[in-house]
Amino acid sequence: MKTMCVNKKTWAGLILSLLLGVAAQLHAEVLGTTGTNFNLSAKANYIYTPEGSSLLVWGYGLNGADMQYPGPTLILNQGDTITITLTSELGVPVSLMFPGQDGVTATGGSTGLITQESTGPADTVTYTFTASNPGTYYYQSATNMELQTEMGLFGAIVVRPPVAKQAYNHPDSAYDHEYLFLLSEMDPRVHDLVDAGLTATIDNTDYKPVYWFVNGRNGPDTLAGANVPWMPNQPYDALARVTPGKKALARVINMSRDMHPFHVHGNNFVTIARDGHMLSSAPGAGTDLATEDYTLGAVPGATYDALWSWTGEALGWDIFGTDADLATSDQMYGHTCNGLTVPSPGFDAVTREYCPDHGKSMPVTLPGQQDLTFGGFYSGSPFLGAFGSLPPGEGGLNLNAGMFFMWHSHSERELTNNDLYPGGLLTMMLVEPPWVTIP
Repeated sequence: MKTMCVNKKTWAGLILSLLLGVAAQLHAEVLGTTGTNFNLSAKANYIYTPEGSSLLVWGYGLNGADMQYPGPTLILNQGDTITITLTSELGVPVSLMFPGQDGVTATGGSTGLITQESTGPADTVTYTFTASNPGTYYYQSATNMELQTEMGLFGAIVVRPPVAKQAYNHPDSAYDHEYLFLLSEMDPRVHDLVDAGLTATIDNTDYKPVYWFVNGRNGPDTLAGANVPWMPNQPYDALARVTPGKKALARVINMSRDMHPFHVHGNNFVTIARDGHMLSSAPGAGTDLATEDYTLGAVPGATYDALWSWTGEALGWDIFGTDADLATSDQMYGHTCNGLTVPSPGFDAVTREYCPDHGKSMPVTLPGQQDLTFGGFYSGSPFLGAFGSLPPGEGGLNLNAGMFFMWHSHSERELTNNDLYPGGLLTMMLVEPPWVTIP
């Protein structure tokens, strides 16, 4: 849906951040740190939620920097030998584990239940492994996992194959843009007890999350740009952008205790891999076991790679509008589809318009302004790339007249921030006009 009805009081504080943040959000690949050697420190600090709360969290900081939630995304190249050095500044032992990575070794530190642990700043552990297989993975503490994962000691790993713009070593996994959606949740009672020094009283069997996150942020903060100053320990945004016909790779990781039904609007997605393994029946068979759906049942501890695109195919009307449609718009019609002004087969090579619908008016009468509730993302026109008249003070957050599609949890309670709606596990996929450059 391009028109959104929103609670103006809830969203008012977001307007300035979006005006700045969307402009800053120009990347179309996963944000993270590349390399082969990383120094991680486990530290404590506070993060902020849109309804005004602050929560003590534990997180990993990179190369002496402050902690972040989630931990730094590590972007690796297939075949590289990786070295990660860990220290703890929390006053409790911490460690690392790397699901999906083979041959992990650890030296230094103290022997823990599962792996070597760091017990303090002077006590370092060095982990090594070879990033043998491309895909989407994560890392987390292997110490007191119920508590330390809840507190935030985890992060994403992306292993890239030698061929650029492919998720795996097969052209079926090719994409134009990629985005990370790391899902997590929190029960603030746990964090309050840790903050009060009452960690020993935490009952991990009594667990009730009331915050849900995408990339360490709750909606609508997910839509602000990366590295904004008012969320210094939550650097990763979650707003995805494509132009018609381009493929977006969604890398989904669930670091929660609960399953999350991650639901997309605008088109179905095609899941091509799970847990770093392409859905293939045999070597070289490509993604012949891929599945198509509109809701991803992301289970705890699993990762998924899915492809999504949008063309407006077979909508029954011209996505850019006709002369009649744009009579009150500040954009003129006059475009062609593959050089023709009448409906024709196929897609336009540049705009990716579905040519059989070219020149067809929207088959309904659009309501007047007096019958609409305006959200900040409405451009004044339902057509891609077109601006129309808006009442004073309305709109302003849709800089290129794109189409916003909600991507969110299909569990209603997960669309709140401590019972306040809207929020939680919610972000957007923005389809921009084809003349917009997405780096």
